[in-house]
Amino acid sequence: QMERRGIALVAPGPTPPALHRMWKVSGLVATHARRRVASSTASWLRWSGGVAGGSAHDSSTSHEPHGTADGRGRQQGKQRSPAHRANSPVRHARTAASMPKYDEGWEEKEREPPAPGERVKALRRQLRDEAIAGRSGPLEDTFGRRHNYLRISLTEKCNLRCLYCMPEEGIDLTAKDELLSADEVVRIARLFVANGVDKIRLTGGEPTVRPDLEEIIRRLRALTGLRDIAITTNGLTLHRNLDALQAAGLTHVNISLDTLVPPKFELLTRRRGHDRVLKSIDRAVELGYDPVKVNVVLMRGVNDDELLDFVEMTREKPINVRFIEFMPFDGNKFEEKKVVSYCEAKERILEKYPSLTRMRDHKSEVAKNYEVDGHRGTVSFVTSMTDHFCGGCNRLRIMADGNLKVCLFDQGEVSLRDAMRGGASDDELMDVVGKAVGNKKAKHAGMSDLQNMENRSMIRIGG
Repeated sequence: QMERRGIALVAPGPTPPALHRMWKVSGLVATHARRRVASSTASWLRWSGGVAGGSAHDSSTSHEPHGTADGRGRQQGKQRSPAHRANSPVRHARTAASMPKYDEGWEEKEREPPAPGERVKALRRQLRDEAIAGRSGPLEDTFGRRHNYLRISLTEKCNLRCLYCMPEEGIDLTAKDELLSADEVVRIARLFVANGVDKIRLTGGEPTVRPDLEEIIRRLRALTGLRDIAITTNGLTLHRNLDALQAAGLTHVNISLDTLVPPKFELLTRRRGHDRVLKSIDRAVELGYDPVKVNVVLMRGVNDDELLDFVEMTREKPINVRFIEFMPFDGNKFEEKKVVSYCEAKERILEKYPSLTRMRDHKSEVAKNYEVDGHRGTVSFVTSMTDHFCGGCNRLRIMADGNLKVCLFDQGEVSLRDAMRGGASDDELMDVVGKAVGNKKAKHAGMSDLQNMENRSMIRIGG
C-alpha cells in the first residue's frame, strides 16, 4: 500500500522472519476489526427497525435467503430461541416505554447521596419529632423541662425610662386594641394552669399603670391549681394600692431599684420618685411579704460601687436583694465591659461579709441564693450572662401583644392573640403552645453572640 501511495520502501537486505510474522498478525487484526464494525452496524439497523415498529430488518422477519451469513458468520435466517427474544433490545425498548414517568432529574437525585450536613439536620429533626411525640404534655419540651411558671406582660407603658430597659428615644407602643384584653389574659392563664402552671408573674412595662390590674389578679386567684400570683414593678405607685392587690390575691412582690442615691436614680430612670420606691418596699414589708425581692441590675461604673450598701439592706428587713447581670436588649447600649460578673460581685461582698454562704436552691431556681450571718434577709445573683441556668428553666413568657416567647433571648415568637381572635378552640390554642415549647432550645446563646442578635427592648418583652 505504501508503494501505491508513492512511498518507497528501502530495505538494506533480506526481510527478517519476525517482521513477516508481525505484518501477518496486523493484517488479521485489521480484518477482524472490519468484521466487528460491519456486525455492529447490522445489529443497530435491526434494533432500530424493531423499535420503529418491527421493520423487515428484524431477524425474525428477514426475507433474505436462508443460510446467508452476516459479518460474524451467523446465519441471518436462523430463528432465535425464546429466551434470546425475551432479552432482545426490542423487548427492552417496549418495556421501558411502558414504565411510569418520573419528574425530570429524578434519577440523578436518587443517585446523589445527601450531604453530611443534610443527614445531620434530618437526624436532628427526626429525634426532635420523636421527643415531641413522647412528651407528657404541651408544656414539656424535648429536654424534659416542665414549664410551671408563666410570666404575662400586661402593658408596654411605663412611668419611668430606665436606661437598660427603654431606648432613650422611646418606643412605638402597640395600639391598645392589639394588646391582650383582661378576658384574653385570663383565658390564656386558665389553659396554662390546666396544663401544669402553678405560678404566674404579672409584668410590664409597668403593670400598675393598667387600670384593671386588681380585677385580673382577682380572676386569676379563682383558678384552681394556681398557687402563686406575683408582680414585678418599679414601685413608684405600688404603696397606694398594694393593700387592695393583696386582698385580691397577690402573693409575691418584686420591686426594681438600681440605686440608693436619689440623684443617681433620676439619672438612671430619667424621672423623680426614689423616695416613693423606698416607701413601697417598706409597705410591702409591713403587709407581711417575706421576702420582698429587690431587683438590682449591676452596671460597672454606674452602680457597682453600691454593692455593699444593698447587702446592708438585708440586715434588719426580710428583703432579698437580687443582683442581676447586665443583659443586651434593643436600645439599651449594652457593652460587655459594663457586665459585673457573679463571681466578681460575690468576691467583693465576701471581703466585708465573710459569712456569705450558699443556700440550697431548687433545680429551677433562677438565682444563686446566699445568706449572711446576722442578716434577716438574703442576697442572690442572677447570672444569665456568665453562668446560665437554662438546664432547669421552667419559665414561659406572654408579651403584652399576645406573643408567646419560650426564652427571653429567643427571637422566635408565636401569636396567641391572633389564634384566639381567629376563633381557635382551647385545644387548638394549646396545640400552638405545644409546638412552640417543643422547639425550645437547650440553652440560649453566649454573651458575645447575644449582643449581636436582634431582640425586643426589655420594656416590650416584660421584666
